[in-house]
Amino acid sequence: MDLEQYGIKMWSEEKIASFQEKLLAWYDKEKRDLPWRHSNNPYHIWVSEIMLQQTRVDTVIPYYHRFLETFPTIESLSNAQEESLLKVWEGLGYYSRVRNMQKAAKQIMEQYGGEFPSTMEEIQTLKGIGPYTAGAIASIAFDLPEPAVDGNLMRVISRLFEIGLDIGNPSNRKVFQAVAEKIISKERPGDFNQALMDLGSDIESPATPHPEDSPVKEFSAAYLNGTMHLYPVKIPKKKPIPMRWEAFVIQNEKGQYLLEKNTYADLLSGFWHFPLIRDYTPTGKQLSLLDEIAEVVEEYPNKNIPMETQFETIYQLKIEKEKTFKGEVKHIFSHQKWEVKLSKYNIQGNTSLEKTNDRELKWAEAEEFHKMPFSKVQTKLWEHVIQQEKNNTL
Repeated sequence: MDLEQYGIKMWSEEKIASFQEKLLAWYDKEKRDLPWRHSNNPYHIWVSEIMLQQTRVDTVIPYYHRFLETFPTIESLSNAQEESLLKVWEGLGYYSRVRNMQKAAKQIMEQYGGEFPSTMEEIQTLKGIGPYTAGAIASIAFDLPEPAVDGNLMRVISRLFEIGLDIGNPSNRKVFQAVAEKIISKERPGDFNQALMDLGSDIESPATPHPEDSPVKEFSAAYLNGTMHLYPVKIPKKKPIPMRWEAFVIQNEKGQYLLEKNTYADLLSGFWHFPLIRDYTPTGKQLSLLDEIAEVVEEYPNKNIPMETQFETIYQLKIEKEKTFKGEVKHIFSHQKWEVKLSKYNIQGNTSLEKTNDRELKWAEAEEFHKMPFSKVQTKLWEHVIQQEKNNTL
């Protein structure tokens, strides 16, 4: 790639060697003591890298230990039951990551005889492994001179060379990849990538950078030119779409709670939760505006149907509202912002779940909840119920 067309002037070989030397000397002295750095087992490195996507290091560490205790080998991961898989991942979010890991584990068992593949090309054929994760595994586990280009690395490189490309635009990644390929250490590629990770997560962090402490500040064009505040360039993403729901907290005469396993949607699929129904009822100014639109009934088909009626139609169970809990539970996904109102209902008449065979429902004791895979949303809902019930008894 011709980097000059992007305004990037590549360093001389001598300058690259000097940069590598100073960065690695700093890493040898200051590197973080992380459990996955005590192993060059590609399976362990893979687990850590997948967990670290969109998750803080201090959050990942206990999950990392628990995951490897539960699934110590690729084979054990490939044979895992979904509920145990989701349970060990519970709270980390982005559950497609662990599902893809299991699919990749099955690939490794079937295509590579249970041995983790050792080339960049083969590693990238595994489900859920993109160029960054493949680069990290290839360099750390197999000493291949492959960059691990993520947000941290792009932030550091954009300042080193004053690159004015939007790091949030996937099409620009190839430019940062090309620069990283030029400057990576061929002798210690894994340590080099991890050194840049440490540099980007601390000294050149997005929130509280202190570039004056950087071991390679003399190589940073942005630092030398006083333009650190201009890099990296990152255009804000679209805000998540707001959505409102009602959660139905229903107990039978035995005190058991009605739970539903999400089997009909990608989001939160495989997790147990209180029955949830989307609330399409417009509010405030939105209501007066939508009432003037001819298609309002088509766009919000259930806006005039009471939530209890919707529930009884969907679940074929008769209920009666006891109370609405104060406040709402809020949760933000990458593309949706949920506000969930909780209401407590009493079950009326027959509690059999036979008529709802198109949905996976069960009556469960509260003491069983810790054994069941709950999403972060359900955990928040249950904590809210506990707190509200506690307040009512004080």
